[in-house]
Amino acid sequence: MTILLGSYSIPLLGVSIFIATLTYITYKLLSSYLHKWFEMKPIPGVEGTYLFIGNALQFKANAGDFFRQIQDFAHEFCDVPLFKLWVGPVPFVVLFHAETVETVLTNPVHMDKAYAYKFLYPWLGTGLLTSTGSKWRQRRKMLTPTFHFSILTDFLEVMNEQAEILVKKLEKQAGKGPFNCFSHVTLCALDIICETAMGKKVNAQNNSDSEYIKSVYRMSDIISRRQRTPWFWPDFVYNYFGEGREHDRTLKILHSFTYKVIRERAEDISNAESDSNSDQGMRKRQAFLDMLLKTTYEDGSKMSHQDIQEEVDTFMFRGHDTTAASMNWALHLLGSHPEVHSKVQQELQEVFGTSDRTMNTEDLKKLKYLECVIKEALRLFPSVPFFARSIGEDCHINGFKVPKGANAIVITYALHRDRRYFPDPEEFRPERFLPENSVGRPPYAYIPFSAGLRNCIGQRFALMEEKVILASILRNFNIEACQERDELRPVGELILRPEKGIWIKSLMLHLMSQFGGLRVNSNQTTELKT
Repeated sequence: MTILLGSYSIPLLGVSIFIATLTYITYKLLSSYLHKWFEMKPIPGVEGTYLFIGNALQFKANAGDFFRQIQDFAHEFCDVPLFKLWVGPVPFVVLFHAETVETVLTNPVHMDKAYAYKFLYPWLGTGLLTSTGSKWRQRRKMLTPTFHFSILTDFLEVMNEQAEILVKKLEKQAGKGPFNCFSHVTLCALDIICETAMGKKVNAQNNSDSEYIKSVYRMSDIISRRQRTPWFWPDFVYNYFGEGREHDRTLKILHSFTYKVIRERAEDISNAESDSNSDQGMRKRQAFLDMLLKTTYEDGSKMSHQDIQEEVDTFMFRGHDTTAASMNWALHLLGSHPEVHSKVQQELQEVFGTSDRTMNTEDLKKLKYLECVIKEALRLFPSVPFFARSIGEDCHINGFKVPKGANAIVITYALHRDRRYFPDPEEFRPERFLPENSVGRPPYAYIPFSAGLRNCIGQRFALMEEKVILASILRNFNIEACQERDELRPVGELILRPEKGIWIKSLMLHLMSQFGGLRVNSNQTTELKT
């Protein structure tokens, strides 16, 4: 009997240890959760919040409906400095006032991204967008020189080339009635980022059925849906009962695309180094990828293939999707406001005259009103409608205690509609961003590229690209919007997009002048004769 008991003692001990460990982990998680629950109780919150489930059951399944729901919450709590939402067991304080946003974004303790960003890891790894701590600081320090103005200037040629292709594509639509310009502009942005980030021409504009673009949209939708359904956060549940298989299929397409381009570019550079008669142009115009392949850490080691893949995937996603969305929103707004449209064309007339030459760096500096248009479009329709940080230590935000481990989500879309700094916030008024009208506006009242330590490293690149593309379009066409504002139905996933695209009508300027439909008045504004 003693021997028999001894033979069972090991498995019984293992079971006991497992149960004790599970009990301890459950106790720690439960006590941490309850601590946050009671600590945050004084913060105003949405009705119908339940233990462990939070507000998750209230969230709309459709991405567009969910975004409008978040807008409604912000409107409901507009008179309080912040409010709270629970997504399952994870608490969020929602910020949309300059003073509360500044409290979080200026404090390096709260620099890490929120829990929900972990669902981006399979796609973007822990690159510049998602990394934390020392890895983020090291990467930011390494990558900042690649966005120096002198380097960005070399990319102007690429932007001009792709803008010319876009104009030729739009010529085929001119005068033929309404069409959706969203994909045309997006493919142009993809061509630009492929050549500037990876040094590779992919001719996406001539291959409109881009599997990569479709996969970016699909992945954005999949990830944002998972972020707001906490019962699918555990991987095994997601893989067996959720969209895990669809996620993995889409991920394979995205990674295969960038992996192939990285491999081919590395081979091109290797061949160029071994061949003294290689194409001088390729060596003259370096892509971000070239710089990454040559970049070294402080210890002298080079970035691994995985390191480079993380940053390239991040550049590809953030570098084309955000600018494409912004340019499309700007086109709708310009097409809806003839007086603004006319002022932009007047400025272009003053800078370029009747010349069809490409844009240079001096031209970029002169297009001040166009820059105001872009900024105002980003105010109304910020490419990233919300982003979130992890609260790194117990703190007070406008008198409310927020415990360590909670998350702060900044609703950029609502922040940019604060009546204190933007009277009549729904009105499209580019003049808001003229220097004399910006005096006294808090820096954290307008943050389309985030702000503080983790502001967008590529914002100068984005503004330059948008100026080139929009100027090229308006130098050749008159644009008329075919949708009312309430028909746009913004969808706030990872990027803010219109639910059914941007529909416009266009007419070529030189055709208008040929048929006597265009005249230039004393102020050099272009008008259609009635």
